[in-house]
Amino acid sequence: MSVIIILFLVVIIMYPKLKPLLSGQNEDSQMSGRGNMRSGMQKTFASGYVVVPTNMSELIKSIGSLVPDEEVELAFETSGKIVGIFFEEGTRVKKGDLLAKINDKPLQAQLLKLQAQEKLSEEKEFRQRQLLDRDAISRESYDQVSTELQSIKADIQLLQARIAETELRAPFDGIVGLRLISEGAYASTQTKIIRLVKISPLKIEFSINERYSGEVAPGFPITFQFPDNPKEYHANVYAVDPKVDVNTRTITVRALYPNKNEELKPGRTVSVFAELSKIENTIAIPTEAVIAEMSGEKVFIYKNGKAEQRNVELGLRTASKVQVKDGLEFGDTLLTTAILQLREQLPIQLDTLVTNQ
Repeated sequence: MSVIIILFLVVIIMYPKLKPLLSGQNEDSQMSGRGNMRSGMQKTFASGYVVVPTNMSELIKSIGSLVPDEEVELAFETSGKIVGIFFEEGTRVKKGDLLAKINDKPLQAQLLKLQAQEKLSEEKEFRQRQLLDRDAISRESYDQVSTELQSIKADIQLLQARIAETELRAPFDGIVGLRLISEGAYASTQTKIIRLVKISPLKIEFSINERYSGEVAPGFPITFQFPDNPKEYHANVYAVDPKVDVNTRTITVRALYPNKNEELKPGRTVSVFAELSKIENTIAIPTEAVIAEMSGEKVFIYKNGKAEQRNVELGLRTASKVQVKDGLEFGDTLLTTAILQLREQLPIQLDTLVTNQ
C-alpha cells in the first residue's frame, strides 16, 4: 500500500515536466495523420491542351435561298381568245420565240384596209409633188396630201403594235414551266399563261448582320452547302443592299453562282459561309474550356500537378474556338474536360494531352 502511495506522489510531482513531451507526441501523431490524408487525396482526371500559335478567321454563317437569275410570269398585253400555244411544258426557249397567240383576224383585216389606203395615198402624194415642182398647185394643197399619207402610216404602225400585243413571246432565254391555260380559253391582261425561268447563272440571296456592312462588298467570295449534302459550292457577291432592314438589323446580300450545267434548282435553302478578317499567330482555345461567370470568363490550366484558375479576355469566335486576347500564354496547358469539377489547386491527373490542333 505504501508503495502505491509513493508512486502516486512521484507521478504528481513529475507531471508538469512530462506534459510538454506528451503533448508534442500527440501533435506529431496528428500532423502525421493529416499528412497521410493529404497524400491520399484522390486526383481528378482531365484532358489537357497545349496552347500554340494558331491562325484564325471570322466566319459568318447565314441561311440563304437559291434565286433564278431571271423569272417572270407571262401574260398577254391585250385580251382575246387564245388560238395557238406553241411551247411544250418544261422545255427550253430562246428570246423572241412565239409562245402563244390571241385571235387577231379583225386587226389583220384593218391592217389590209390601211395598207391599201396607204398605196393610194402614196401615188397621190407622188403626183402632187410633181405638180408642186412645176408650180401647178399650191404648197398648201401638197401639204394636205402629204399629211394624209403620214396619218395613214401612223395608223398602220399603231395597228401593227396592237397585233404584236396578241403574240406572247419569250423575253429572254430560259425554261418554261407548267402551262396555266388551254387553247381556246379567253385571256385577259391579268391571265397568267406560263412562267419563264432562267437558272444559269443562279443567285444566292442571304442576310448578314449590320456590323459586317463595311466588310462584304461586290466580289467577296462565299461558299454554300445544302443541308443534306456536304459538298461545297463557291460563288461571289455581286450586290449588297444599301439599306439596313430596321426590323431585323440585317443587310440583304446577293451572290452569283455560274450553274453552267444547271444542276442546281432555284428555290432551295442553303447554308452560306463567308470568311472575314484573318488573325495570325494568336491563342485560340476550344470554346468548351471557357467558364462564363458574372465577373467575366475564366479557364483552368494544368500547373505543377494542380489546377490553376486564369481570368481571360476573349476576342474572335468561330464555330468551335475562341480567341484569347489576354490571360494565357503560348505553352500553357489548358484543361478542357471535367470543367465543372475543377477548382483552384485541385490535384489533376492528365489522361490525354493534345499538343497540336
